[in-house]
Amino acid sequence: MKLLVCSDSHGGAEGMRRALLSEKPDMLLFLGDGLGDLRELCREYPALPAEAVCGNCDGGAGFPAERLLTLAGYRILMLHGHTRGVKLGYDRVLSAALDMGADAVLFGHTHRPYHAIARGVHLLNPGSVSGRWGPARYAVLELAQKGVSARLEQI
Repeated sequence: MKLLVCSDSHGGAEGMRRALLSEKPDMLLFLGDGLGDLRELCREYPALPAEAVCGNCDGGAGFPAERLLTLAGYRILMLHGHTRGVKLGYDRVLSAALDMGADAVLFGHTHRPYHAIARGVHLLNPGSVSGRWGPARYAVLELAQKGVSARLEQI
């Protein structure tokens, strides 16, 4: 299963649109700060499954701050990052992922791409898909029988 992971569009859906066309994912995971952009894309691509969490700039918007998904047998923790202080480091997101038995934790908020594997958990920040703070970035998370893999991409 191929997942497109985007965050921090902040009013610009074009980066996500380009990533969708390039990657042709099975599902879109959006990590907040631009839920209006996600809604726009969902109207354009109604057949594409999408899941999202609320960012600190989304004003609630009816989405949870954190979400634990089970996809293709893997547990994926989604959050924007502000609730776990990711600008101060990644210890709290890793701890949350370990407590929930997650195989990967996906977060945004910092606008800086990041990928590492710590204690068997993928920590993945796609960066900002808008390009307002440097190059527009996204991530791809692949869930396969042989395991989880991730890559960071620039638009």
